[in-house]
Amino acid sequence: MTQEKAHSSGKCPVMHGSMTTHDRTEKDWWPKSLNLDILHQHDSKTNPMSASFDYQQEVKKLDFAALKKDLIDLMTDSQDWWPADWGHYGGLMIRMTWHAAGTYRIADGRGGAGTGNLRFAPLNSWPDNTNLDKARRLLWPIKRKYGNKLSWADLIAYAGTIAYESMGLKTFGFGFGREDIWHPEKDIYWGSEKEWLAPTSNPDSRYSGERDLQNPLAAVMMGLIYVNPEGVDGQPDPLKTAHDVRVTFARMAMNDEETVALTAGGHTVGKAHGNGDASHLGPEPEGAELHDQGLGWLNKTSRGVGNQSVTSGLEGAWTTQPTQWDNGYFHLLLNYDWELRKSPAGAWQWEPVDIKEEDKPIDSENPGVRHNPIMTDADMAMKMDPEYRKISERFYNDPAYFSETFARAWFKLTHRDMGPKARYIGPEVPNEDLIWQDPVPPGNTSYDVGAAKAKIAASGLSVSDMVATAWDSARTYRDSDKRGGANGARIRLAPQKDWQGNEPDRLSRVLAVLESIAGETGASVADVIILAGNVGVEQAASAAGVNVNIPFHPGRGDATQDHTDVDSFEVLEPLHDGFRNWLKQSYVVTPEEMLLDRAQLMGLTAAEMTVLVGGMRVLGTNYGNTAHGVFTDRVGQLTNDFFVNLTDMSYSWDPVGDNLYEIRDRSSNAVKWTATRADLVFGSNSVLRAYAELYAQDDNLGKFVEDFASAWTKVMNADRFDVV
Repeated sequence: MTQEKAHSSGKCPVMHGSMTTHDRTEKDWWPKSLNLDILHQHDSKTNPMSASFDYQQEVKKLDFAALKKDLIDLMTDSQDWWPADWGHYGGLMIRMTWHAAGTYRIADGRGGAGTGNLRFAPLNSWPDNTNLDKARRLLWPIKRKYGNKLSWADLIAYAGTIAYESMGLKTFGFGFGREDIWHPEKDIYWGSEKEWLAPTSNPDSRYSGERDLQNPLAAVMMGLIYVNPEGVDGQPDPLKTAHDVRVTFARMAMNDEETVALTAGGHTVGKAHGNGDASHLGPEPEGAELHDQGLGWLNKTSRGVGNQSVTSGLEGAWTTQPTQWDNGYFHLLLNYDWELRKSPAGAWQWEPVDIKEEDKPIDSENPGVRHNPIMTDADMAMKMDPEYRKISERFYNDPAYFSETFARAWFKLTHRDMGPKARYIGPEVPNEDLIWQDPVPPGNTSYDVGAAKAKIAASGLSVSDMVATAWDSARTYRDSDKRGGANGARIRLAPQKDWQGNEPDRLSRVLAVLESIAGETGASVADVIILAGNVGVEQAASAAGVNVNIPFHPGRGDATQDHTDVDSFEVLEPLHDGFRNWLKQSYVVTPEEMLLDRAQLMGLTAAEMTVLVGGMRVLGTNYGNTAHGVFTDRVGQLTNDFFVNLTDMSYSWDPVGDNLYEIRDRSSNAVKWTATRADLVFGSNSVLRAYAELYAQDDNLGKFVEDFASAWTKVMNADRFDVV
């Protein structure tokens, strides 16, 4: 009876809102707490595929020719529910691919098309991605047909490439191999603004100084892929916009020539949509009603599709023939004067003065009507900025060069976050090695590994020397864009050999020894560096009374300086390394937050981060041989002393500086050790303390050594895509 009464009186039988709304979290209650969720965001629990599923093998079974034919057929198979402009979906598919890939930024390697993240919030609901949900629905029959052999990430990237092919561009190629994620990426910082498209005058602006964009961001506003098409803060001024374009595209790894090519090539086909009242659009996909089934921006007051749809708010095509790859963009941009006008939706756009009737594109649905072409403020920057103008004229006078430059830049845009060429799969992978792919020649696998280990062990190098050098070589790896790592031994080349965090003097001394051993044994320097680190760990474990054998896979190659883009590698320079207890300088972000970010980029879990820090401390690998966090009297032995002494209540912890603490004996008040925030966080954070206590247990020395060895091997092999 009680249950019946409860139900009949309208009481909810479940905790109201607990599974559908954002309740207050630990971070809301305690803002200073360290959020470890980003280390566990792609937990196996979110992945519906079996543990044995290997997409890299499945995609090789794909009928690539049939897939291409299906995509080409789709381009002209206009659907009534979302009709294609001029009967061709090419422009829509290209915009989808562009907006998936264009989120990539070089500072931290995050973003890009490599994970299929466009399917999830916030990207699926960004204002700049209006109506791209329609493009993905149009692709669904193809995804359904090819199933597990074709990821959404690959399909989204490939659709735009095939769209260009279907409209006449000779593309540079394509590589498959992008594996889908299954829930939103929470580790990507998109900005601190609390509203979409907030102007730079907003208190949460991403700009400082005259126009300095906050790192690692690349877009100018929350919710945009790159720049505002109407101008800086919606105020047209092509020269000001040129500054934003140059910064944004540089942070997407593009130079000026690539920037002009991509801007022009992206606007050679398709159109902007603003022929209606934007206020009539319904909410974005994440805010839409249940019965909208994940579709957003629906106009339920009028037809609202085709030539009456609203996306960016600008209205019109950029070229006379928007479904053909040609040089029409530069013809119109350079040969006409342009003036500011408002679109039907009220957005600023540039339109030509006294244009010839035959140069006007026809209406996307009515071939008997012609309209003015349009340009965005960014397009006008290609004409009015002196450097961009030179490149635009060069492309206009040499259409073949423009087409080739664009094809290469598009390939780079859609593959920049995939890592080395070894990860590319399929029949369209170009033969040419490109410098931005960080090429590494194959290494030798036939040398005597045992003999190399013996020479390393007899070299006189300390455990600290061997472990720190191997770590510094491998720690540059970023799982975000699969760059960096030990393969190639670029730690011996510019710019890495001179990075402050690599301790150039110590590094030079150690490398001289290891390079000699490489020459004597036939191994690559890259292999010998990692092998030496393994020897150091094994020696340290043995000294602690635990025998461990670190797995080793020969075959790393040695890159050359000629195949190393110095400017491109500068962004990989470590400015901090909590594993070696080092900060280049003081930062607004706390050392423990930076440690967490680095661990996430390296693909580590919270437990792996914990065990590595504890092991690195007792091995004596701190930068500059400092004693901070070295909670042991047995430096060089792989003991669990860091955790034992961190959790020992016979000590107290006293701050003596912004990032320095003294560990005192409670009975004598004598200073026993010193520590940084990157040490004490393993005792203060409740989750990390749970791991620390586990490794401090009397019965877990063996487990600690085994777990350290496992995490160490993961870091050393992170860039071995032929092994991992």
